Amino acid sequence: MKRCWWPGEDELYVRYHDQEWGRPVTDDRRLFEKICLEGFQSGLSWITILRKRDNFRKAFKDFDPRVVARFGARDVQRLVEDAGIVRHRGKIESTINNAKRALELIEEQGSLAAYFWSWEPDVKTRPKRISRGDILSTTERSIALSKDLKKRGWTFVGPTTCYAFMQAMGLVNDHVDDCYVRPEIERSRARFRRPAKLGSGRAI
Repeated sequence: MKRCWWPGEDELYVRYHDQEWGRPVTDDRRLFEKICLEGFQSGLSWITILRKRDNFRKAFKDFDPRVVARFGARDVQRLVEDAGIVRHRGKIESTINNAKRALELIEEQGSLAAYFWSWEPDVKTRPKRISRGDILSTTERSIALSKDLKKRGWTFVGPTTCYAFMQAMGLVNDHVDDCYVRPEIERSRARFRRPAKLGSGRAI
């Protein structure tokens, strides 16, 4: 059974690749969690974050933005002292800030899902075949998404972070052609009902 090269033989990484990466996600908590964890990954490897993900979920109250947005100085200090996560004060404070910005987006557009899925690239702009050499670290859409988030006050959301988020949450399918998961993702994306923004005339 062939799969993408990047999980190697690490059991946790392989399971993440097979069961999560690239499958369309609309759950706001998981979307918020992922954009935050991608920020924590900056300068590190994803497997480092993945191994600590359960600890992150416990520390950040399952990434409920309504709860995280209320974190204060004591929570920051608690998190800085938590050896189970990445103890980077800037990234911790960024997550709290981004929770507040996430609530603003939900108020404006109905859900984080509606906002993020509005950045899905047009299929015509995507390569028809994907090999290892075709996978990019940024795209025009991830650059534009990054700029829009920063304009809205989000932090630790550079173009590379945004594209990794788009890959993981199913906005694009970057499984390589000979990976057995790729056709599964294509079928999932074909069946997937994109979430709508408020005022679009469609149900959220």
